[in-house]
Amino acid sequence: MAAKAATGNRWRAVHRFARISPRKARLVIDLIRGQHVATAQDILRFTPKRSSRLIDKVLRSAIANANEAEADVRSLYVATAQIDEGPRMRRWRPKDRGRAHQILKRLSHIVVEVEER
Repeated sequence: MAAKAATGNRWRAVHRFARISPRKARLVIDLIRGQHVATAQDILRFTPKRSSRLIDKVLRSAIANANEAEADVRSLYVATAQIDEGPRMRRWRPKDRGRAHQILKRLSHIVVEVEER
């Protein structure tokens, strides 16, 4: 987990360089956008995708940031949730006849903001 900052009545948490493809993580983040935090945590708990655990950690961090600022945790909802593409790790796989093919291992930046209703 990385940068955490409060902006007005919004609290933010970011996980940078998460080792998951942005395309796979966006499938899960679309489920919780705009939801109440308790509902979003239930959705993430019962979603059988690997990215749901990573997103759940970021959501918990945003809720903890709001709690530190003495916000009413029961009235929080997911204001914005986005997955940005991070840098790509490039790896090479040997192929036939002395050739090599590139493999891209994609990284993601997970950003979740919660806000009081």
